[in-house]
Amino acid sequence: MINTNSLGILGQFYFNIKKSLKSIYQTSNFYEKKISKTFENRFEYKPSPHLLSSIIKYQNKKYKIEDFAIKSIWQNNLSSKDYEKLNNFFWFFSLDLKSSKKTTQNVIKNWISNNNKFQKKSWEFDLTAKRIISWLSNHQLTYEESEQEYKSTFDHMIQKQTNHLLNEIKNSKEVENKMIGCAAIILTGLAYKNEKQYLVNGLNLLKNIIKSSIDNQGFPKSRNIRQLILYLKYFIIIREWFKESQSLIPEYIDETIYYLGSSYAFIWQNIKQDIFFNGNYSSDNNEFDQYLKRFGYTFKNQINELGGYAILKNKKIILAADIGSSSNKIFSNDYQAGALSFEIFSNDKKLISNAGYFPDKNNKFNKLSRSTALHCALNIEDYSSCNFIKHRKNLIVDKGLKVSNKNIVFENNYWKISGTHDGYLIKFGAIYEREIEFYPEQMKFIGCDKLFRKNPSKEIKFDIRFHLDPNSKVMKTQDNKSILIELDEEGWKFSCDNFDINIDNGLYFGNKNSYKENQNIFISGMNNEKEQIIKWEINKL
Repeated sequence: MINTNSLGILGQFYFNIKKSLKSIYQTSNFYEKKISKTFENRFEYKPSPHLLSSIIKYQNKKYKIEDFAIKSIWQNNLSSKDYEKLNNFFWFFSLDLKSSKKTTQNVIKNWISNNNKFQKKSWEFDLTAKRIISWLSNHQLTYEESEQEYKSTFDHMIQKQTNHLLNEIKNSKEVENKMIGCAAIILTGLAYKNEKQYLVNGLNLLKNIIKSSIDNQGFPKSRNIRQLILYLKYFIIIREWFKESQSLIPEYIDETIYYLGSSYAFIWQNIKQDIFFNGNYSSDNNEFDQYLKRFGYTFKNQINELGGYAILKNKKIILAADIGSSSNKIFSNDYQAGALSFEIFSNDKKLISNAGYFPDKNNKFNKLSRSTALHCALNIEDYSSCNFIKHRKNLIVDKGLKVSNKNIVFENNYWKISGTHDGYLIKFGAIYEREIEFYPEQMKFIGCDKLFRKNPSKEIKFDIRFHLDPNSKVMKTQDNKSILIELDEEGWKFSCDNFDINIDNGLYFGNKNSYKENQNIFISGMNNEKEQIIKWEINKL
């Protein structure tokens, strides 16, 4: 009998062989000839660099190309992060237009001289896509007032790199990279109008991205909020390229922007807060809002549930909860096992917060930040509600969960969010149900967590954690039945009569790739019954 471990070893062996063969093929003369089939087309449409201001972090101070030590920037001892920044050429967007065109073009000539043929490191899929976008968008420095020989080399290299993207895009596993690659292919098609195939292929790939990774309501199937915003940014950029080049805008691009925009209004614009679910952390979307306003995009959405999230709000309170099933394996690179977790905002301050997300896949904190214990939810015997397995460099969902029996009530004087998930059914024979009620007039939250087990033959330990913002202060009352929370000038009381409650130290990943110490309140207990009910309250003082 072949076990799972043996299949994993065989799978890895097959992957390594495939990777080696691919490497041999891409460095062969055959591949060089394939991607070198370009056309003597003129660079006609010159895209405005300001169209990319939603994805480029512009420096307040503009630099001249002469400010860089041109010979030393290509040194070999660069960190991988600096190497990527250098070779994607997005730093061109920080150059002053008074920079020397000749020097800028010499930088490109030097890069082409050293990287004319495919090299795995400098031709990585996302680097190549960004490089194409940067070279074309910064045409005032990279192309104008150049000699014909340089222009021919430039045009050939843009098309050659685009050919490489077309060859590789189906093999790219990162959905975000596919989106960026697709944008680069479409831009090449618009810039070199006589070569129609780039535009045709790019738009066909865009249709596939829409069909395969965006649901019918306009939310990414990954349920990843950052991915939603990235999609919206690139779809708008593509639309603006079509508009500026006086090309007909495909209807499905307008339609996709409408649905993505409605999702963006639901998840951000309606609340102006970052909710820490499924790969999200603190962001600055206010600049993107200004971008949308500047280009005339307005989105609205008044519903209370979308993409597996419920958000209820009034002028003072926001209650947000993850009531969606886990992502499919292929979309779970950033999924966090936080089903039925929730967050509470009071007067724009986060009272109850999930711990956030650490996106660096090479850091141990990435795995930690994806566990159920880092969410405001119940976990059993220190296990998460989903199992993750290593797939290449990423952790993906192995055994997911399904959320059912969802119920949302939103009235002036009464709110409720409830649901059930089966994430602990196989391992512990347990179904988890959560109900959160809010009474606005009393400023009181009442929570009810339930465990249902058909055969509770074995006693199991459970914990329910309520993570707090690092700025919060907590203190246990003398009767050990309540915990006081101080958030700025507000006071709240957390209580649970039938179970032990305590304060524990934890880690907060609310800012990208960094952590702070924070505290969390936790309820702990043992279960050996068919039905276990844990009630708790959060009251404003």
